[in-house]
Amino acid sequence: MKNIQFLLALWKANLQASMEFRAAFLTQVVFMILNNGAYFVFWILYFDKFNEVRGWTLNDMMLLFGIAACSWGVAAYFFGNFTMLAEIIVKGRLDYYLSLPKPALLHALASRSIGSGMGDIIYGVGSFILSGYLSPEGFARFIFCVFTGVCIFIAFLIIVQSLSFWLGNTTALSQIALSALLTFSLYPSALFNTATKFILLTLVPAALIGSVPAEFVRSFAWDGFLQITAGALILLGLAVTVFRSGLKRYESGSAIQVEV
Repeated sequence: MKNIQFLLALWKANLQASMEFRAAFLTQVVFMILNNGAYFVFWILYFDKFNEVRGWTLNDMMLLFGIAACSWGVAAYFFGNFTMLAEIIVKGRLDYYLSLPKPALLHALASRSIGSGMGDIIYGVGSFILSGYLSPEGFARFIFCVFTGVCIFIAFLIIVQSLSFWLGNTTALSQIALSALLTFSLYPSALFNTATKFILLTLVPAALIGSVPAEFVRSFAWDGFLQITAGALILLGLAVTVFRSGLKRYESGSAIQVEV
């Protein structure tokens, strides 16, 4: 309960900081919505020529984009430093978080908010509504898939960036990994062969963010539920384990750190 209260306080502070530059914040939100919409135009043009691709229709793609965009948006807006963890480690900025009586990893992740993430959240919810799968059951499954998607996004990036404890600066590697995760999460796994599907369920768990959750929202199935749940829990557990192991090798930045 104390950690939840702490998170709420951080999110409130992040929101207040965003509102100090309201015009810039709203601009980020609007442009991210437009950016996502422009990207989706490709699929609109594609399905204008073909009714479906391996069982996937335009409405199904709206659903997939809605889940993936909303998952990314929630992760970016509420835990914005999950894309900056490697830099925080390499520059010794973990000192600040380790010096406080709060979970260092949680504090580091939630102490920054990416304003454009709110645009992804708005776009994702709108895309889900337009997909035609809106119903009490569908909405509950959508929320569940967004929650697990957030966990997978964050956990995967924590694992990759925690390699900085051993390999040095992995910022470039994490950007490549993030690009792969984002890109492949926006495509149905039905388009890929068996070997690629295996990779997208394990090494780069993009299918657990996009296509598998979309299929689960379309129609409840226990195998889909177990895949998504197991993937999120395993990745979260692995992320925390790798980060804590890396802390044993962490070298202080030996500098005064001030976080605002």
